[in-house]
Amino acid sequence: MHEILVTLTTVVVIGGSLALNIIGRAGWGARKPKFTQPMPNPVPFVVIHHSESPGACTTTSACIAAMKSMQNYHMDHNGWADIGYSFGVGGDGNAYEGRGWSTVGAHAPGYNNKSIGICLIGNWMYALPPDNQLQTVHQLIQYGVDQRKINPEYKLVGHRQVTATDCPGDRLFKEIQNWTHFTPKP
Repeated sequence: MHEILVTLTTVVVIGGSLALNIIGRAGWGARKPKFTQPMPNPVPFVVIHHSESPGACTTTSACIAAMKSMQNYHMDHNGWADIGYSFGVGGDGNAYEGRGWSTVGAHAPGYNNKSIGICLIGNWMYALPPDNQLQTVHQLIQYGVDQRKINPEYKLVGHRQVTATDCPGDRLFKEIQNWTHFTPKP
C-alpha cells in the first residue's frame, strides 16, 4: 500500500521567484490547541531554536513526523496548550506552521508574547544545518517582515540568550551570530 501525502501549503513569491513553502497546520496534521492567546504584530524579536530531539529530517514525511512528535511532547509532557514554536523548519526546505505569526508561543520565557520562535528541526550542537534549511529560515523571517508580522528593526537571538539552555546548539548559535539583526544583548 502506498502512502499518499496531502499537504496544504502556502507558496510565497519573494523577489519574483518561488522561494518559500509554508506547510500549514492542517497540512502536517496538527492537533487542535487547548487554547490560544493572540499576539500583536509586528513583534520586535525572532528567537532561534533547535529541536535536538527529534533529530534532523530530510523528507517531508519525516519532517511532518518531527512536528507531530514535538507537538505531542509539548502538549502531553509539558502540559502546554500547543507546540511551543511559531514555526518549525525542516531539512526538506519547508517551513511548518506551529502557533503561527499572531499567537503567543511557549518557546522563550519573557519573550513568548513579543517574538516569533523558529525551530530548526535537528540537533545543531556540532553540525550546521543544511543550506536549504538555513535559507528557508532567512526567507521565513523576510516574509514575516514583508507581511508586517516582524518589525523591520527586529532583534535576532538564540534561545540560550534568554534562558539557561544549550539551544540552539553550539554550531548553529555560532552561525546566527553572523546574521543580520543578531544582537548579543537582547
